[in-house]
Amino acid sequence: MPGRIVVAGGSGFLGQALNAALAQEGYDVVVLTRGSSTDGSNRIIQWNPDGTRGAWAAAVDGAHAVVNLAGESIAGKRWSAAHKARILDSRVQATRSIVAAIRSAATPPVVLINGSAVGYYGPRGDEVLTETAAAGADFLAEVCVRWEAEASIASSERTRVVFLRTGLVLARDGGALPPMLPPFRFGVGGPVGSGRQYWPWIHRDDWIGLVRWTMQSSNVSGPVNATAPQPVTNKAFAAALGKAMHRPAFMAAPAFALRLLLGEMADALILSGQRAVPERAERGGFPFRYSRLEGALATLFT
Repeated sequence: MPGRIVVAGGSGFLGQALNAALAQEGYDVVVLTRGSSTDGSNRIIQWNPDGTRGAWAAAVDGAHAVVNLAGESIAGKRWSAAHKARILDSRVQATRSIVAAIRSAATPPVVLINGSAVGYYGPRGDEVLTETAAAGADFLAEVCVRWEAEASIASSERTRVVFLRTGLVLARDGGALPPMLPPFRFGVGGPVGSGRQYWPWIHRDDWIGLVRWTMQSSNVSGPVNATAPQPVTNKAFAAALGKAMHRPAFMAAPAFALRLLLGEMADALILSGQRAVPERAERGGFPFRYSRLEGALATLFT
């Protein structure tokens, strides 16, 4: 019988889709959110993740699993020192609150699936990166290291912890893909910078499937790369996107222009990348529905 799943930060792009999928399977989904989000099929609890537990922690006690997706948007605005501090602190404090709730629960959840990102590895060129690769040294790597370190405190004989290192999630209704589309629609789409940087991607359906798989696989803990088995370069990504949209994809966006527009964020999110592969998931038998980018994009543009 499906049990209760608590999704922190569940009102966002990934959280909403995950909530709907879990509810459809019969789970009792409880969404922790800072705002006044409404959800017709799931329970909404407002929380203030300040590093301590509050009244909301009662939902964690007896839950089967907690999925932590809470945190300030990384790509929401140009990075300033203050915004970078919010990006880090929002993840650390939210995770610290969840861990406090888990450790004080009479019946702690079986698993904490904690958000993370392939940014953990830092810019690594064409090096193939499995979950055993070392952390990088840039800002996003620091964020992921700190984020995972907070989550690891929840690990015990009764609760396993998974770090879901997510890549570029593909969907038409949110995430990184929609902002990419206007240049292609106007016939001026193409690679960015050198185009040689790897963009590890995953279809949102497979991302949701990986969350369920890690939830149900009692032998899975630690880092899991939430990426498709075949990451591609930005140049190949642009070509595949143009083909899916039946538009040209030859107009390169120069690196200097992106740096002027976005500052430090341009190098961290667009002009560099990680050739991350899902070794843990593949060895564990996870059945990817979309292993090739062309097939994944075809489902989004038909």
